[in-house]
Amino acid sequence: MDKVEKLGEIINSSRNIVFFGGAGVSTESGIPDFRSADGLYNQKYSYPPETIVSHTFFTYHTKQFFEFYRDKMLFPDAKPSPAHLFLARLEEAGRLKAIVTQNIDGLHQAAGSKKVFELHGSVHRNYCLKCGKFYPMSKIKDSADIPRCDCGGLIKPDVVLYEEGLDPQIINGAIGAISSADTLIVGGTSLVVYPAAGFLDFFRGKNLVVINKTATPADGRAQLVINDKIGEVFSQIAIKSL
Repeated sequence: MDKVEKLGEIINSSRNIVFFGGAGVSTESGIPDFRSADGLYNQKYSYPPETIVSHTFFTYHTKQFFEFYRDKMLFPDAKPSPAHLFLARLEEAGRLKAIVTQNIDGLHQAAGSKKVFELHGSVHRNYCLKCGKFYPMSKIKDSADIPRCDCGGLIKPDVVLYEEGLDPQIINGAIGAISSADTLIVGGTSLVVYPAAGFLDFFRGKNLVVINKTATPADGRAQLVINDKIGEVFSQIAIKSL
């Protein structure tokens, strides 16, 4: 039995699957990741990307932050990849109970997934730091300069920047889902971003599956490791409803 067949067998024998994903799920939608050879960390800017998307930089270099953010982090025309669509069907079939994602693009919801824990927030939510009013992505994308609320306050994307903590409610929901899963599929992530990568330590189920183009720190304890594009892997699997 090859690895994809084995994955199909695991999926169709599981009743409580949780998917933990990262940038590799969305690269097939045309959204670049941070750490690949052509990712943001390997492009040249006045400051490193991890500096630009920090709370300090947002606070003290707000104009430059939004120039980078609009140019490199907003993809309003992106469509769900085969991986996003597969996971939505898996949830509809009753086998997938939750998605825990490090991505901020909202493509899981666009594909139809309902139970999604967005560890790092979403580009689709933006709020005024003064009055709390929420705005869609278009408010940021269409602003020529620093986006301002009707009240004059600064609008901040509801994404977790470097130096900022994760939402405790999201953390609790994600850990609860992972700890109760019988199968955890980890896909499209190098598992080097903490604290998110540490959530795998809460998994106590039967099958840990890792699907990623390169090796990850979790490979040694996984029951199945597939080094390939996640969308191509999922597209070969037929889902059986519960």
